[in-house]
Amino acid sequence: MSVRKRILITGASSGLGEQMARDFAAKGRDLALCARRTDRLDLLREELLAAHPGIKVAVRALDVNDHARVFEVFQAFRDDFGGLDRVVVNAGVGKGRPIGTGGFEANVQTAQTNFVAALAQCEAALEIFRFQQAGHLVVVSSMTAVRGLPRNLTTYAASKAGISALAEGIRADLVGTPIKVSTILPGYIASELSSRSADMPLTVSTEKGVRAMVKAIEAERAEAKVPGWPWIPLGFVIRHVPLRFVAKMG
Repeated sequence: MSVRKRILITGASSGLGEQMARDFAAKGRDLALCARRTDRLDLLREELLAAHPGIKVAVRALDVNDHARVFEVFQAFRDDFGGLDRVVVNAGVGKGRPIGTGGFEANVQTAQTNFVAALAQCEAALEIFRFQQAGHLVVVSSMTAVRGLPRNLTTYAASKAGISALAEGIRADLVGTPIKVSTILPGYIASELSSRSADMPLTVSTEKGVRAMVKAIEAERAEAKVPGWPWIPLGFVIRHVPLRFVAKMG
């Protein structure tokens, strides 16, 4: 397996994306980092270059809900690096309200950012990979994707289930080609997005959780529940327990 040297990460200014940038930089990878908060991206770029002076880091502002801008930024990064080897579709939001309780705006923002914007990112990445006839698409989903969940998690879980299905469909379309597709399903990993679950049982640190994510990404696994323990067995349980037990989650 060839090394994926040039890596684009969306939502790289905080949380899982920021830590992935650190972990890949430590492996000597060149990074294309984008997010809405460019001040934080600039600080991250300085940090990474100081720690790993042999790598290249480029940053650009990107709101993934500006779909035309997604294509522009991905293509600009491709030109910067002379191609892209891996794109990590990571940007997302964790808002949500129980359905029918007046929280439609929060729910539609979650659906648009986590699914429609992810579709735009996948389209932009695959245009580049199909032209190159090579590449690795990584979609960051969630363990919430394995089952419909109640209350504030309903739309979030549905959006993550949607991108898991999207990634699997892309993978099916590309069977037998040099383009690989991975779906990563993180469990409870401490981050800005998951601040609500930071005190929940089974939550691991950002560093530990992202280390497991990067290991799965580097292995180019088709699908990975991370960290593997306890989320592989828990995923099976969550998927198959009666709905009355699922109703207590969230």
